[in-house]
Amino acid sequence: MAFTDRVQQILSWYSSENPGTLTNLARLLNHGKLAGTGKLVILPVDQGFEHGPVRSFAPNPDAYDPDYHYQLAIDAGCNAYAAPLGSLEQAAAKFAGQVPLILKVNNSDTLAKMDQPISALTSTVEDALRLGCVAIGYTIYPGSGARNTMYQDLKELTLEAKRKGLVVVVWSYPRGAGISKAGETAVDICTYAATIAAQLGAHLIKVKPPSAHIEQPEHQKVFEKHGIKTDTMADRVRLVIQSCFNGKRVVIFSGGEAKGTEDVLNEVKQLAAGGSFGSIMGRNAFQRKRADALQLLSGVMDIYKQA
Repeated sequence: MAFTDRVQQILSWYSSENPGTLTNLARLLNHGKLAGTGKLVILPVDQGFEHGPVRSFAPNPDAYDPDYHYQLAIDAGCNAYAAPLGSLEQAAAKFAGQVPLILKVNNSDTLAKMDQPISALTSTVEDALRLGCVAIGYTIYPGSGARNTMYQDLKELTLEAKRKGLVVVVWSYPRGAGISKAGETAVDICTYAATIAAQLGAHLIKVKPPSAHIEQPEHQKVFEKHGIKTDTMADRVRLVIQSCFNGKRVVIFSGGEAKGTEDVLNEVKQLAAGGSFGSIMGRNAFQRKRADALQLLSGVMDIYKQA
């Protein structure tokens, strides 16, 4: 398809990148049902590693098979499919070229409870190239005592990925002993986490939908002094987008825990109203039966297409 003005505009924000990285970013933006709109809906399936297979896939046993996720992303018209090494390797040859792939290069599990969480490096940039991926994905936990190690590892991975023409997607999830449970989605912390990812060189940034809670007293004073609006989800999303170079980085929002279809679509409407570039939706898609998942993802894409 011909490049749209919107895709050209987004690519212009990444003018320091080499042609390989820009080509792969264009592949993401020009694939699937939302091609050319500047919006993205990505299917991520790292939950089998992160949360355990039964907890993740028992609600829809077809989802134990990595083939299922490839086919779901393809048939739904997603911009990309993201997963850890094993899941991508299992069917990469079978589905080669049919959907852009994002290799999740670090992962953690829930078998150990940690005050200072950190994910392990579980694959490499070379693995991403070998599997034909357009991007690597990496999770950071701002708020963890181990955050500096994650930032430094991401710096090296980002340097290598950009040198070799890949896109860098950062999951920025505040978590750790320095942040309360409510603070993990607080609007001040989410904006800060998004900014950190942008400053670390991410092309695409994934954060959770922000709540109206403000975690840090220093932030509370500024929000009050300047009358910053946080009443609605759209207000809060707009602030997160603004925090990433005044909207010149692509920010997408997670789907979160499984919930009803109406709740998912209502939240997506708020995200879109706030200027979200899209959604990265895992459990709310693959834990549904295939027909229901396709219907939900179609509804999500229709909202972004009309935004």
